[in-house]
Amino acid sequence: MSGTGAAGALARRVAAAVAAAVHPLLGRPEARARVGVALGGDATLAIDEVAEEVVERLLRAEGDVGFYSEDRGLVVFGRPRWFLVVDPVDGTRPAAAGLESCAVSIGVTPPREDATLGDVTDGVVHELKTGDRYWATRGGGAAAARADGTPIPLVPSANTDLQALFWTAGLRGRPSLPMAVVLEELTDAASMGGGTFELGSAAFALTRVANGQLDAYVDVGRRALDTHPVLEPAFLRVGEGAVCTNFPYDVAAGALVLAEAGGVVTRADGSSLAPVPAIGSGRAHGLDVLATGSAELHAAVRTVLDRGLDALGDWLARPGG
Repeated sequence: MSGTGAAGALARRVAAAVAAAVHPLLGRPEARARVGVALGGDATLAIDEVAEEVVERLLRAEGDVGFYSEDRGLVVFGRPRWFLVVDPVDGTRPAAAGLESCAVSIGVTPPREDATLGDVTDGVVHELKTGDRYWATRGGGAAAARADGTPIPLVPSANTDLQALFWTAGLRGRPSLPMAVVLEELTDAASMGGGTFELGSAAFALTRVANGQLDAYVDVGRRALDTHPVLEPAFLRVGEGAVCTNFPYDVAAGALVLAEAGGVVTRADGSSLAPVPAIGSGRAHGLDVLATGSAELHAAVRTVLDRGLDALGDWLARPGG
C-alpha cells in the first residue's frame, strides 16, 4: 500500500516534522511542565505545546487546509481541501517520561465540520521515540515501516483464548476502582498466561493490535459512565473537573490503520465508530473503544465487558460502593 495521495502525504510530512521537533524533549524534566488545559479537559504539558506549534506553523505555510487538534481546536487556513484531525502527542505522559508508547496521530477528513470517523480517508501514526510509522488509506490497505524503511508486517493476532490474552486498557482520567471492577475478569484471566498493560496512548495501542503484538485494546470508561451515571462525580474528581475519555483525535488514524490491516475496532458496546463526529472534544465527543485482532475475540471480550458492567452495578449498589 503506497499511500501516494496528496492528503496522506501531507499528513505523513507533518507527522515527521512533529516527531523531529519533539524527539529531543522525550524524557526531559522540562517536558513535564503543565502549561494549560486542553479542550477535552486533559492537562497540556510543555511537550504538547511544542508539537502544536509545529503543526500550526507547517499547515499555515501549506495553506488551503484546516486542522483540529487537542489544544488549538479547529483552525482553518484559506479554502481547505482537507481537515487534519491531529493529536500531536498521543501519549503525552509516556513521552514526558521518555517511554516508547507515544506518537503523532493524524487522520484526514473532507473539509466539513460535520465529518465523522467514517469519513476519515487517510491516517498516519508516527512514533516519537522509534520513528516507526503506520499509515492507511480507506479501501487501500495499511502499511508500516521502521525508521530505516524496513517494512513492519501488519498481521493482527488470531488468538481467541482469554487466558492467553495480551491486551491493553485505557485508564487515564478514569476512576480506578470502578474500572478495576469492570475489567476484573479480563485482568484475572490474563494474569499468568497473558499480559495486561496500560500504554498511555490509544494510537500506539491500536497499532500494536494491527501488528499483532497485542490481541486487544479496551477503553470502557465512557460506556461505564453512560451505563452508570452515578459515576459522574468520580470521573469529575479524577479528571479535575472534566470527564476525560478518548476523543476522536486519539483514534482517527489508528482505527483506520487497524481496520485496513484486518482487525476489528468499534465502540465498547460493539457499535460502529463510523457515525462518531471526527471534529470536536469535550464531554459530548468522548468515546470508548474495543479493538481486537479478530471478530471472534471481539465478541468474547465484549461478553466479558458486559458482565463487568453488570458487576459494577452490583458494586455501586453496595454500601460505600
